Amino acid sequence: MATVILVRHGRTTANATGMLAGRAAGVRLDQIGQDQAALTAKRLAVVPLVGVVSSPLERCRQTSQFILDQQAGSLVTPVEEDITECDYGEWQGQALGDLAKEKLWSSVQSQPSAVIFPGGESMATMQARSVAAIRRHDAAFEAEHGPGAVWVAVSHGDIIKSVLADALGMHLDLFQRINVGPASVSIVRFGTSRPSVHAINTDAGDLAWLGASAPLADAPVGGGAGQAPHTTVA
Repeated sequence: MATVILVRHGRTTANATGMLAGRAAGVRLDQIGQDQAALTAKRLAVVPLVGVVSSPLERCRQTSQFILDQQAGSLVTPVEEDITECDYGEWQGQALGDLAKEKLWSSVQSQPSAVIFPGGESMATMQARSVAAIRRHDAAFEAEHGPGAVWVAVSHGDIIKSVLADALGMHLDLFQRINVGPASVSIVRFGTSRPSVHAINTDAGDLAWLGASAPLADAPVGGGAGQAPHTTVA
């Protein structure tokens, strides 16, 4: 099984002002977001990636570039429309504080599987397209590079939360229990029998173990010994 590292884009000007950016053009990383993306790129520098797949939106492509700048060689860098931000329709560009007063807000929080954004897409459609895209790329990278392949998908908060919910076997109505911060790293391996989630919403920690060896197909009974500690030779 290959390994996908799900990276959310760094903080943007819209995040900082409490606006729902959606698919609006011109939303870029602010200075904090650039610093976050640079830190994530340094964490991933020790992992020999086979590809970086990005949402087409600028904030994700910026974050992807930080990651690519820390990698050796030339990587596959496709842009994937199906991991782009949710189409929030008429909600796009509005202040989150104002949206919280809308009747639909409570459904977004408690029953997202039933939500269709006015003039936009349903959250169920958002999950279906993003999960399908991640699994499609994962299978392609494994077919080309083998079961030890590690790749990155750079996307958005709700997209990554929906992929993680699917991997965890959670109903979409529970996905708001998952937090995915700016420039955070989450790690999933899709197996033949079921996915395995190795990390959610991390912003620190050594990732060198990802490049050590191909993972076992079965989960170790009792939890196993974990990953071998990474040592640095002085």
